Amino acid sequence: MFTATLLASPARADLDRTTVESLRDAWGGGHAVWLNPGVAAEFALPLVPDNRWQVWEGLQGIGIDLVVQRTEGRRKKMLLADMDSTMIGQECIDELGAKAGFGERIAAITARAMNGELNFDEALIERVGLMKGLPTSVIAEVLAERITYTPGGATLIATMKRDGGYAALVSGGFTAFTGPVAAHLGFDENRANVLLEDGGRLTGDVARPILGREAKVEALHEISARLGLTPDDVIAVGDGANDLGMLGIAGSGVALHAKPSVAAECDIRINHGDLTALLYIQGYAAAEFA
Repeated sequence: MFTATLLASPARADLDRTTVESLRDAWGGGHAVWLNPGVAAEFALPLVPDNRWQVWEGLQGIGIDLVVQRTEGRRKKMLLADMDSTMIGQECIDELGAKAGFGERIAAITARAMNGELNFDEALIERVGLMKGLPTSVIAEVLAERITYTPGGATLIATMKRDGGYAALVSGGFTAFTGPVAAHLGFDENRANVLLEDGGRLTGDVARPILGREAKVEALHEISARLGLTPDDVIAVGDGANDLGMLGIAGSGVALHAKPSVAAECDIRINHGDLTALLYIQGYAAAEFA
């Protein structure tokens, strides 16, 4: 059996009964269950409809996300999440770059790297090099002044952990940011690159090896094995090209407000919902959220 989940932005809460039941009837689905009125609903299906992606495209036009997945095993035991533009609304390296006076240049490189147009390691080294001499005190300023959290993140983690789940933050960014972000949101552990510093200033380099796409895949395998889990027990979420490895291996790989080239390679695409969408697609109703 399969489950079709329809999701609207919680800020708009404009998912209506007609949209849900019309699709349910067209696909011959089961009883529609509302996980959160106006925000999320689901129904059972005997198989994946042939016109799944055509319907998905049409629903995107009215601001509705559609996920069709196998029902069995969709509630996961581990969350593996990217940080920049996923758990937070910014790219930390871009914010540091703005402080260094190279904001537009660094942001342009970041955009190309996240879209898979540049080698991740080389792009990271180039951008960090532009921040040589920047006082390390700027990191705290960026965290306090420029970083915002994606809605639903703390609820997602708290709910999964309440039910025995584990949450890991794995970023191609920097530990100077993942540490505070992980602590704020309730992650169990975090992994990222280490910015090198000397005398209170950034040296313009990062410690090796660089944590990129393959390191995220390794983290998925290492952490799940340590917990006695399999990759199928994991729900992973990210938005950039360096996330595709872990998204492809996890039992549920979620492209959240992702670059078009990234979303195109994922079966679970959330473009309108927030991070609570990861709970709805696991079958949680809003009343069950922690």
